[in-house]
Order: sequence, then C-alpha cells, then structure tokens
Amino acid sequence: MVLLHVKHGDESQFLYETSLETLVDDCTLNITTIYNGRLKISRICSELEEVKKHGTLYPPEIMGLTDEQVTELKLVDTWGEKCLPSGGYTLNKDPIGRRNGKQPNEQMQIVLTKTIEEVKSLVSKKLVQSQIPLTQKKVQEALDLLRGVVRIVYPMNLPPHDNIRLELENQEDLTGTHASLEVIEPNAAQLWFSGRELLRDPGKKLNDFLGRNEKTKVVLKLTKIGSGPPAREPLLNEQDQKLLMAHAYKKQEELKKLNQDDDDFYLDASWADGGSLKRSLHQMGNISWKPK
Repeated sequence: MVLLHVKHGDESQFLYETSLETLVDDCTLNITTIYNGRLKISRICSELEEVKKHGTLYPPEIMGLTDEQVTELKLVDTWGEKCLPSGGYTLNKDPIGRRNGKQPNEQMQIVLTKTIEEVKSLVSKKLVQSQIPLTQKKVQEALDLLRGVVRIVYPMNLPPHDNIRLELENQEDLTGTHASLEVIEPNAAQLWFSGRELLRDPGKKLNDFLGRNEKTKVVLKLTKIGSGPPAREPLLNEQDQKLLMAHAYKKQEELKKLNQDDDDFYLDASWADGGSLKRSLHQMGNISWKPK
C-alpha cells in the first residue's frame, strides 16, 4: 500500500492509504470526499460553538432584526419555542442577532465541548505527524458523533432552517459564502504529483504516474480543474528552515560583535602612547594627581 500525503493549501492536509493499482479517477473521488467531509465537520463544529453560547438560529425572517423590529412586525420564533435544549436554558443574547439566545445549561455545554474536541481529533491534520491515514469511515464516524450529540442536547432536533441540521442532512446551501470557495466538487477535482497532473482518463492507474513501489510515501496536491498546477514544495521543510534561520542569525550576531572591535582598539594600550618615553625620561610616570 502506498501512503499519499494529500495537500490543499497549507492548512488542509491528511494522509490517505491506497494501492498503486487503484484507478486515478477512483482515488481522486475518494480523496475529494474525505477533503469535503473534513470541511463539513469544521463548519458544524464552528456552529456548535455558537450553539453553546447563544442557542439555535433564528428563522431567516427574524435573523438580524432588533427586538423592536420583531415586535413591530409581530414575528415569532415558533421553532425556537419547540426546539429547546435538554435540561433547560439560560438567556444569553446573541450580539449579532443570529441566534435566539437560549443557551444550553452547563452540563449540555460540557457534552458539546467534549464531542467537538473528540471529533476534531479524529480528522486533525496532526494525524499526519503520527503517520495515521484518514478514511471515509473515520469522517463518517465523526459526522455520526456530531449527529448524536445534537440529538442528546436537542431531543426535538434543531429547527429545519438551522445550519447544523442542514449540514447533517446534506441540504446545506453555501452559495455566496467563503465556504463555497473551499469545497471542491468530486468531478471538478484533480491531483498533482511533482508538477504533473494525474490524468483521470479511463483505465489510468496511480502506478502510471507514481511508479510501482508500493512501500513509499508520496506528496499529492489537490486542486480544482482549471486552477493550474499548484506551487511546488519548498526545498526545505519547516524544521530545516528554522535551523537555517537560527544559524544565519548566530552568524549575523558574531559579525556585529567583530565590527564593534575596530582595528584601532590597540591605541588604548600603554605601548602605543607616543608620550610614554618622554615621561619615563623625566621620571614622570605613574603620577597620581589625586590628593592623599
């Protein structure tokens, strides 16, 4: 099995294990599914952090309005009255007016926090350092944990317009958001190795581009079709760059110290004093002008 180190930018990276006999098209689809799954998990976790503080989302017709405007227009958050957190809530008003302010109790906040931490650890990029590959099964496990904690905290489920529920039901609409720029459609994805595109032509396998040594590790770049070849990997990794910079700084400090020791520092020495011979002949050396 070959270990693929998949990268999309600096932050999004993970390991994927497969065989070199795998079709490029199948590998690209699997990698893109994992990549998009990690993005979905990140979006849900971010929303759950807000749920911990300010409860569920207002419906679109109320979101962003002031209390006076809501009263004047006679609008009611009916879903917010039905979808209450288990164990009750305390009011913690959302300063930007997105959520209804019904903050889950402390125990439910702890449950949410622990689940978010566990889920993030399942798909963290730190797994790369531990040489642990990521699979679609692990991504699905993380999503199931998120789905489960939502059911625990909100037994009546979240409102149908809540972003978290839409994400878990694969009904999210990311149009016009920054998240939409990050998502890569499986059919619009391409893989690159050493500046060379892995063509998804029928019958093309990974070994047509990566060789036939299964026991190896390869860095692949994931991009969108039409975005051109990705930037090449730096010649030095981050650790080597830090060592090189530290060495350069040390040499720079040494040069500064040498420059401070000017070539005429010897003038302060007694043997370089032009009047020392005259004072010696007149027996005027070592005369102290301080009163005893």
